[in-house]
Amino acid sequence: MKEITPAEVEKLLDEGKSLNIIDVRETEEVEEGKIPGAINIPLGLVEYCKQDLDKSKEYIIVCLSGGRSGRATEYLQSQGYNVTNMTGGMVAWEGKTE
Repeated sequence: MKEITPAEVEKLLDEGKSLNIIDVRETEEVEEGKIPGAINIPLGLVEYCKQDLDKSKEYIIVCLSGGRSGRATEYLQSQGYNVTNMTGGMVAWEGKTE
């Protein structure tokens, strides 16, 4: 499984890179703050929403601490998606939130 740190994600965003970020936390968790531009797909819905994702794009998967995003990353990778888990999750995120 590919991994990226929150600091690396923040650096890419600061450089103006366009990232596809999926936050797999529950909706009420995301309401407390998410990485700007992240799309919320709760972990329990990933299996049902995967057809909305483009297999030619790269996605960074985020959750609170890295556990749920790790499971989502493994699942989506097994389905042929190009995904990377953000280690440490939002607990370790020091960048802007919306």
